[in-house]
Amino acid sequence: MSKDLLIELGTEELPPKALKKLSDAFTQGIVDGLAQAGFEIGDVQSYAAPRRLAVMVKDVPTSQPDRDVERKGPNLKAAYDTDGNPTKAVEGFARSCGVTVDELEQEETEKGTWLVFKANEKGKPVAELLQNIIEQSLHKLPIPKRMRWGDSDAEFVRPVHWLVLLHGSDVIDAEILGVKSSRETFGHRFHANGSLSLNAAASYVEQLRSDAFVLADMEERKNVIREQVEKAASNVGGQVVVDEDLLQEVAGLVEWPVAVVGDFDKEFLDVPSEALIKTMQDNQKYFAVLANDGNIMPHFITISNIDSKSPEKVKAGNERVIRPRFADAAFFWNQDKKQPLDAFLLRLDQVVFQKKLGSIGDKCQRIEKLSEIIAGQMDADVKQASRAALLSKCDLMTDMVGEFPSLQGVMGRYYAIASGEDSAIAIAIEEQYLPRHASDSLPTTTAGKIVAISDRIDTLVGIFAIGQKPTGEKDPYALRRAAIGVLRILIECKLDLDLEILIDEAAKLLSDKVDAEKAKVEVFDFMLDRLRAYYLDRDVLVDVFDAVSALRPSRPLDFDKRIKAVTAFRALPEAESLAAANKRVGNILKKSETEGSGSVVECLFAEDAEKALFNKLASLKSNVESLLDDGDYEQALRELSSLRESVDDFFDSVMVMADDEAVKNNRIALLAQMSALFMRAADLSRLHQKS
Repeated sequence: MSKDLLIELGTEELPPKALKKLSDAFTQGIVDGLAQAGFEIGDVQSYAAPRRLAVMVKDVPTSQPDRDVERKGPNLKAAYDTDGNPTKAVEGFARSCGVTVDELEQEETEKGTWLVFKANEKGKPVAELLQNIIEQSLHKLPIPKRMRWGDSDAEFVRPVHWLVLLHGSDVIDAEILGVKSSRETFGHRFHANGSLSLNAAASYVEQLRSDAFVLADMEERKNVIREQVEKAASNVGGQVVVDEDLLQEVAGLVEWPVAVVGDFDKEFLDVPSEALIKTMQDNQKYFAVLANDGNIMPHFITISNIDSKSPEKVKAGNERVIRPRFADAAFFWNQDKKQPLDAFLLRLDQVVFQKKLGSIGDKCQRIEKLSEIIAGQMDADVKQASRAALLSKCDLMTDMVGEFPSLQGVMGRYYAIASGEDSAIAIAIEEQYLPRHASDSLPTTTAGKIVAISDRIDTLVGIFAIGQKPTGEKDPYALRRAAIGVLRILIECKLDLDLEILIDEAAKLLSDKVDAEKAKVEVFDFMLDRLRAYYLDRDVLVDVFDAVSALRPSRPLDFDKRIKAVTAFRALPEAESLAAANKRVGNILKKSETEGSGSVVECLFAEDAEKALFNKLASLKSNVESLLDDGDYEQALRELSSLRESVDDFFDSVMVMADDEAVKNNRIALLAQMSALFMRAADLSRLHQKS
């Protein structure tokens, strides 16, 4: 018989930022435990609120299914001595199975006869197994530091006060973390501060909602909060700023969300809106409100955990709290503006970037020089890129960024404008941090792109040079993200820059700190590996990437053209045959002493098929080489695909390894010429046959 299973652990308020992670891990542990015990179960639902972690598992059988057990014992020869008496080995095996030696069965195999134990093991009740399953799940939770409470030896992230274990309407007896199970849960700390007897597992969510002022489903609370803040913002003529991380955290702080709109003094609107929003989000867990034109409005929305009879008091209390926070932000803003942005440059020399690589000031100087080099290669405004690079880290020394580190770059833009810097330079200071993650937007200004590339390349080469490249999941300098950032900017912004040249220039600029020469190949290989991840995330086939990467193109934009060309070629009907031919040619060239280095002599042709291939190749060569020179790999491969019939005929009719040495070498030279044309685009021999 199957019933719904409810497990609820009641605690003191759990860490809101960790609540979702704890809930997911707890649920997965229960599911895994039931599966390992052999239970077939139905749908699973997680529930998490500030004072509870719960799991609802549908259709859990009362007992495990019975199962056949078979254990292999010793070989028959080893089971009995020369007198036919059981050996200690077989007696020990029998005891471990709970039977006598006579009750063991014999089983014939290719390697001889063995004694085996066979039995049908009756499934244990879920009530008997559940405590261990829960304890194992709790033990595996991602809790960095556990705490104790009272005089108990139990340890958990927060003190535990109640435990509900219901299978259908039946209570499963257990004791976990010093608490005995029951059907008694507890409601909202203020609205329903008392126990609530659950009728059955299936009534859990509805009873908590209707009788205890608790929305147990975290996703439901998030949706309720989202709807409430959107409506509240609309009521004051604005639009709410819904940060998903903030929404997740607030949903972990309340059981019964109620939105309350508050106001603040308009004088604070002189402070950059990003600073006000960050103050609201980080310090107070408030939602900001924007006008339809995108400017911040003098309102905020807080989520209360009570449905107050005097909401105006809740509003007034929150308004009192936010004022000193905004006053601090205004002070930081005005204080930082008392000096121009470049006045902070000297302070950068006092802050270590990395012990072996010098200060942040040293890094800025390297970024400045590398930016000048890149700007020169791009025929961009060198002075603009240089100035943006020099000032790029100055805002790290401001009071505002000291209070809100995530505003680095953003405040740099504001302070640059306040200091009279060119707007393009100001924007570049902010855009240097783009993209912040794999799907983030890219810099829009030329100077922003240049500084973003320079900063990341300097970090990559420097950190690799001191031997601290990423290992496993450890990547303290976020080098993987830095590499992807560079690649995305170069490819998606269509900047035709050479990675090897950039890496080499960065290594030279680091020469007074560390010998980076030995790290150059490592950095390039690391970036190729990141490029592989970039394309696989975009559903580019592995063999397509391998065909291009085999040539190790050092210009990512050129690499991208080749990827697109090979992808298009692979879809052609001629692709499979030509890929196989290129592989065959590659093997021939590897085995050849000449490797096809000689010239092709027409008078040595003995077969019509080799003459036809030579003539076809000659008719294509000039145009294909011109296309390849222009980087039009897709059209070049499309032209080369017309070789298929000639290539097939050649291999069907011509013996490459002829007895005549001159004829053989001539044929190898012909194949080498053909291969060389293909290899200017990609190594097509790496393409797999289509399934």
